[in-house]
Amino acid sequence: MANCLRAGWNRRPQGVFRTAQLLCLSALISELTHQNGAAAWTYNYSSSAYPWNSSRLFCQRFFTDLVAIQNKDEIAYLNAILPYYKDYYWIGIRKINNKWTWVGTKKTLTKEAENWADNEPNNKKNNQDCVEIYIKSSSAPGKWNDEPCGKKKRALCYTASCHDTACNRQGDCIENIGNYTCSCHPGFYGPDCEYVQECGAPELPQHVLVNCSHPLGDFSFNSQCSFHCAEGYTLNGARKLECLASGAWSNKPPHCVATPCPPLRPPERGSMRCLHTMDMHPSQSSCSFSCEEGSVLVGPELVQCTASGVWTAPPPMCRALACEPLESPAHGSVACSPSSRPFQHNTSCSFHCDDGFLLSGAHTVRCAGVGQWTAPAPVCQALQCQGLQAPDKARMNCAHRFGAFRYQSTCSFTCDEGLLLVGASELQCLATGDWSAGLPECQAITCTPLPSPQNGTVTCAQPLGHSTYKSTCKFTCDEGFSLSGSENLDCTPSGLWTGPPPTCEAIRCPELHAPEWGRLDCSDTRGEFSVGSTCHFSCHEGFRLEGSDSVKCAASGRWTAPPPTCEAGAPAAPLPAARCPALAAPEQGTMSCSHRLGAFGSNTTCSFGCKGGFILRGESALRCRPSGQWTAVTPACTAVKCSELPVVEPLLVNCSNPWGQFSYGSTCTFHCPEGQPLNGSARTACRHTGQWSAAVPTCQAAPLTIQEALTYFGGAVASATGLAIGGTLLALLRRRRRQKDDGKSPLNPHSQLGTYGVFTNAAFDPSP
Repeated sequence: MANCLRAGWNRRPQGVFRTAQLLCLSALISELTHQNGAAAWTYNYSSSAYPWNSSRLFCQRFFTDLVAIQNKDEIAYLNAILPYYKDYYWIGIRKINNKWTWVGTKKTLTKEAENWADNEPNNKKNNQDCVEIYIKSSSAPGKWNDEPCGKKKRALCYTASCHDTACNRQGDCIENIGNYTCSCHPGFYGPDCEYVQECGAPELPQHVLVNCSHPLGDFSFNSQCSFHCAEGYTLNGARKLECLASGAWSNKPPHCVATPCPPLRPPERGSMRCLHTMDMHPSQSSCSFSCEEGSVLVGPELVQCTASGVWTAPPPMCRALACEPLESPAHGSVACSPSSRPFQHNTSCSFHCDDGFLLSGAHTVRCAGVGQWTAPAPVCQALQCQGLQAPDKARMNCAHRFGAFRYQSTCSFTCDEGLLLVGASELQCLATGDWSAGLPECQAITCTPLPSPQNGTVTCAQPLGHSTYKSTCKFTCDEGFSLSGSENLDCTPSGLWTGPPPTCEAIRCPELHAPEWGRLDCSDTRGEFSVGSTCHFSCHEGFRLEGSDSVKCAASGRWTAPPPTCEAGAPAAPLPAARCPALAAPEQGTMSCSHRLGAFGSNTTCSFGCKGGFILRGESALRCRPSGQWTAVTPACTAVKCSELPVVEPLLVNCSNPWGQFSYGSTCTFHCPEGQPLNGSARTACRHTGQWSAAVPTCQAAPLTIQEALTYFGGAVASATGLAIGGTLLALLRRRRRQKDDGKSPLNPHSQLGTYGVFTNAAFDPSP
């Protein structure tokens, strides 16, 4: 056996066990296995040391797994029976995802189950992911220590004694040292949980019927019994009982009581006689009914109590010889007299309808003869409004609550694309039989007319009218000017152009400077070098002109010739160093200079820039020439310009312009005359980009009523003459409307009031 122990657990290079070593290993396992009983937990260990992974493979191949420590007693037992080895034994704990875990159950090690030696685990702070147990250690017997998994130690294995059928599958199998015990589930008992708790058959009261199911034996745990009663009886108590794990039923058995019928009362103007005694079953009771003189029985004369506790029919009534009851008509009311006993002979009833409804039929009826009214009950019909048709180029959608174009009918109107609804968008049929307003109209949406840009022209295609929806305008500039902005603008359904109108900016040629040792004289005194500007060159005494002495700015933005130079006619005498005039930064701008020969001396260069919202006009850099002149005039910073605001009456505007009209920093506020709401933003500002922050709003005019027209055109009408004038004006308005509908007099909607406003009471001519 010693030779066998020295052989260890070896493999061939190909990974195949040697036969002799397998036989040796089998004998070794048999010798080292500690068993206590035929069916119990057993411990095993290897004779050779292996890394942790190989030790676990050893245990899983020949036993169950590396040992899982369950309690302190088990540790003491292992420490007593196992031999001492200086390299100790591996057990089934390993660090997984940085947590100590029992590998067999994959459960995290709890604080209560830990048995670490002092200063453990992780006393070396690195790669100690596997656990050994100190067996017969002089300092810490039975304690745990974490070690690198690659170290070689003996495998401490176990073989489980519990199996699938242990405890009759009616309890939990608990491993013990050398044995196992059963923890029975509720409802079971016995060493192997082989017995089931019994409740015994329940005692059944009279008339109680039962139906039971016994999944685990007659009247034992989990047995269920349901109860019901014989016909004519009602269950009183629990309808269902269950045998509990304690061996007792979940409730007492129920009782069955005789089912009574509900008590009856004699009918009004009648009597009742019943047959029943205390010793009779409720199903044998019966009651008969009769009525007083002048009344008739409605219903059965005899009713009987059934075994289910209900009467064979509802109790009858005694009805006086009278007319049938009357109900209030829908959307109306009825009032009858006398009211003490309604609908008797000579009872009179009158009918009324709610607002918006008209009575159709007799207003009053009387109960005459034997149960006959003098006329049928009337009905309330909704008032009829005049039928409507959709206006031209409009769509109409109606909802009729009480019939087509009757009271509370509503009709809503929408216009085709590019048209604006003028008038009420929804009409309602009122309780008076009139519509809440007149029919609206669809008018073309107009955009603000676009003016021709200065030094340019605008050409518009307007298929639906002047500056209306779908109009397209194209902008061009005169010769010498270029377009700044969109070339084409379209009128959108919102009544706004697709962008601001463009401007025509003068085409400029590159800036010219006087040649060194010469002079420059241009016809453009402002120094803008626009198209048509002419510049003449000359040289100082002693220098000759090389090149053209005159150039002109062409429409292409180029000079007709390159600028000339001044060449010395003879060797020139040295000139003293000159200084240029001192420069200052432009207003709202910046300046940065580089002085080579002193402040503003020869070859000094100065660069210029502008603050946000301002544009540099002129050269961005100047140089001081040896002649003491700058290469150009000092530039200026001018505010960025926004386009002129297209304001249309009656819109009112108030602007502040700190840097010039419609320039950067300008703010404008808008408002409308009283009674006309503002459609759009009430404020806009000129941004540093040259764009307004919001579009110009419009004033939404309210529909003009006849009374408002009379007030506007002539003031209050207080005499017969004034009434005649108002009537004539109304006729003129109607004729004007017809002309508009016929297309003979297309009017701008903003000019109609001005046209009619010329008429007054004093100078009115009714002729066309």
